[in-house]
Parts: sequence; structure tokens; C-alpha cells
Amino acid sequence: MQRKVVNSRVGHSTEAQSAQVLPGSKHTQDQQLLASPHQAPVAEQLFTHTDPWRVLRIMSEFVSGFDTLAELGPAVTIFGSARIKEDDPAYLQAEELALLLAKAGLAVITGGGPGIMEAANRGAYEAHGESIGLNIELPFEQGINPYVHTGIEFHYFFVRKTMFIKYAQAFVIFPGGFGTLDELFEALTLIQTGKVQNFPVILFGSAYWQGLLDWLHTTPLTQGKIGEGDLKLLMVSDSPVEVRDLILRSMKQEDWYEEHEADARQATRQALGPDKVARRATRRKRAKH
Repeated sequence: MQRKVVNSRVGHSTEAQSAQVLPGSKHTQDQQLLASPHQAPVAEQLFTHTDPWRVLRIMSEFVSGFDTLAELGPAVTIFGSARIKEDDPAYLQAEELALLLAKAGLAVITGGGPGIMEAANRGAYEAHGESIGLNIELPFEQGINPYVHTGIEFHYFFVRKTMFIKYAQAFVIFPGGFGTLDELFEALTLIQTGKVQNFPVILFGSAYWQGLLDWLHTTPLTQGKIGEGDLKLLMVSDSPVEVRDLILRSMKQEDWYEEHEADARQATRQALGPDKVARRATRRKRAKH
């Protein structure tokens, strides 16, 4: 299968390359977008409407991503640390899982970098399946790994995150750091609020995730910040075969996982629904008088 890497901002295929910062600058596109106007270089401050024009760049990334992935079949997005080495058990398990998914006819999507991402792309590659890498421009890393068939180079995190969600039927979360946790909790929020449906989120590696699960039970749950239904959104496994089977089951029996999602949405409605909003409005009116 021919390797293709797309620069999302200009929308054309290129040779695989490392993510680069802007010419003559140490700042990435994301850094420039999120910087306060008071922190911007003098040249940018003189161009007072830089951010509105930046919308065109953002739009081009969405168009390029949608166009490149439009024909992609059912897929699973796999997340995890970029720092995990090839001899780590988690690397081998991610590779095995991706191989099983590819043999089952599912494409594998990752962030396209090293570590768990490389392992998952490698498994799909070795199974002759679709291996997708959605890379991000960073000031210190990372090139697309050699096991990606179709790669897209993004400059903006939020555009890239949209592609992870839109083109996947499930998320599998291997041990990872802040970036991995970011993807995990964004997916849970989208499910909890009904933005995506029938979307399993599976934590791989019970020993790694147990501390987080314990904290969710003992702190946010006991303090009423989340509900029992929210916790049902998370599944935990240590078996690549079991994860594959869970995903295939969710695709064949949509009502199976949707029961968990419905519980989470109901808990959210009970906490934040119209009745609660009306009661808060009444209390505010009384307080004014």
C-alpha cells in the first residue's frame, strides 16, 4: 500500500517529514493562535486582525482532513504515551490489538507518532490493514512513524481531535500522559452530553488506570460531581482479544453500549436539566429581593 502524507494546511501530499515550526520562528501555529494579543510579536500586533484571517487556515485543515478520510471505513482510534519503548509490554499489546482489529476489517487511527502510536500503526501495517496517522506540529517532536499508510499533518489540536472522534467507532486508551488524558476526558464529555453515541471508551491496562478509577469513585462521585451512570462509560481490559470483541459487539448490537450512555446522559439531565435551571433562576430572583 502506497504511503501518503498530507499537509492539512495546504492540502497536498508530501513526503513523510518531521513536524516543523514556522519559518524563522520558534512558535507553532497553535501557539500563535492561543497567545494573548499582548504576548504577540510586534509585527503581529501591527496586523491587528491576524486571528480572523487565521480562520481560513483552520478551515483548510478541516477541509483537508474531511477530504482525506472521507472514504475511510469503520475505524478505531488508539491513544497512549509517545514515550513507551519497543520492548515495553504495552507496546507489544497495542501492536497485537491493532493487528486483531485490522484482521477484523477495522482501520486503525493514531496520532502518528512514536510509542503506543507507532505500535498500533505497526500492528495494522503488518496485518495489511488501513493504518492512519494524524500528526501534530510541535516545537520539539514528532515525525510520522514509518508504519502509517495515510498520514495528515495538523497544525491545530482541536481540528485533529475532531478527526479522531468523527472517523472512529471506539477509543482504546493505553497508558499515557496529559495528551492521552485529554483525549479520554473529551470523549467522555461528548458521550455524556449526547454529542456522540454508541462510542465505547476502553481503558487498556487495569494496573495503570486503577488509581484514576479509584479517585473518580472516592472524590468526584462521592461529592456529586459525576453520577454512577458516568462511570459506566468506562470499560477496562488487559486483553487485546477482549477489546476487539467488545468493539465488534458494540458495532453489531448498538443498544448494548447505548444503555451505559443513556444512564450517563440521564444523570447529566438530572443534575443540569430544565428543572434545576428553573430552581436556580428562582433562587436568584429571591436573592435580589
